[in-house]
Amino acid sequence: MNEHFRSIILETTGASSLFEKEMIQELWSGYGKIMRVGLENASVDSVVIKHVQMPIDKNHPRGWNTDIGHRRKVKSYKVETAWYDLYSKNSNARLPKCLAIETKDDEVLIVMEDLDEAGYHLRKGVVTWEEIAKCLAWLAQFHASYLGKNPDGLWKVGTYWHLETRPQELAVLDDQRLREAAPVIDEKLNSCDYKTFVHGDAKLANFCFAEGGQVAGLDFQYAGGGCGMKDVAYFIGSCLNESDCERLEARILDTYFEHLQSEMKERNEALEIEWRSLYRVAWADFHRFLKGWSPGHWKINSYSERITTEVINKL
Repeated sequence: MNEHFRSIILETTGASSLFEKEMIQELWSGYGKIMRVGLENASVDSVVIKHVQMPIDKNHPRGWNTDIGHRRKVKSYKVETAWYDLYSKNSNARLPKCLAIETKDDEVLIVMEDLDEAGYHLRKGVVTWEEIAKCLAWLAQFHASYLGKNPDGLWKVGTYWHLETRPQELAVLDDQRLREAAPVIDEKLNSCDYKTFVHGDAKLANFCFAEGGQVAGLDFQYAGGGCGMKDVAYFIGSCLNESDCERLEARILDTYFEHLQSEMKERNEALEIEWRSLYRVAWADFHRFLKGWSPGHWKINSYSERITTEVINKL
């Protein structure tokens, strides 16, 4: 870390000194790292920093090393800084407080509250229904916080698999019927009457749990406008097998909308009717991306295929 960024962290936290405590993870394709930084003589023992550096050699894990992908990632970090700078404080859903944002040359530093220190130190690879329900409640809180808001500075259409940003994955998609239907599916989602901000990458790995069951969310590179069902469908696909996705579908939606309605100032039945009808459309939209990006991915299953066929037949 350069001295300028070190000075920003010290100034922000009031610490007398700092040290790199733990590497949390490398950013996708070598675009930097997320670290836990220990502090001396500060009001907190540590902060988490996201340090973005443009790589000299692009090294995508699945071989998608292209200018399109590079531009998408660069924009995603600009979106995340805009998110923390302009919008994060308006979220009723728990997320890390942003302490500082600094840009220098082609590097970006985001200094955030350490959620582990705040009590959200548990990460889950397998979840119970109660934990799924907590995450659905988090999504409902998040979506209710931004209903009808204009995503200036964010992605106009949120999610990392948005069709307009994934032309290469569409071009290599072997499923001709899905490839032809993709623009119609995309338009159906984008033209909904009720929009909010979507998280855009609401997988299980981006949720942190506290001992008491509370949940906090991370990683807002793909936040942007859209239908909340995109987050719900994607989250469920990240933590349930295909039989449970199907078996629990009604319960998933009932739980999410119960929380969403309670978060709004007054019930909105029209929104719920519209979004319920788009749940499977959102599922088909992500399935389209996945089949082009990684045809052998474990999330491609009979439930997703059946749902997608049903959606296409109804277009």
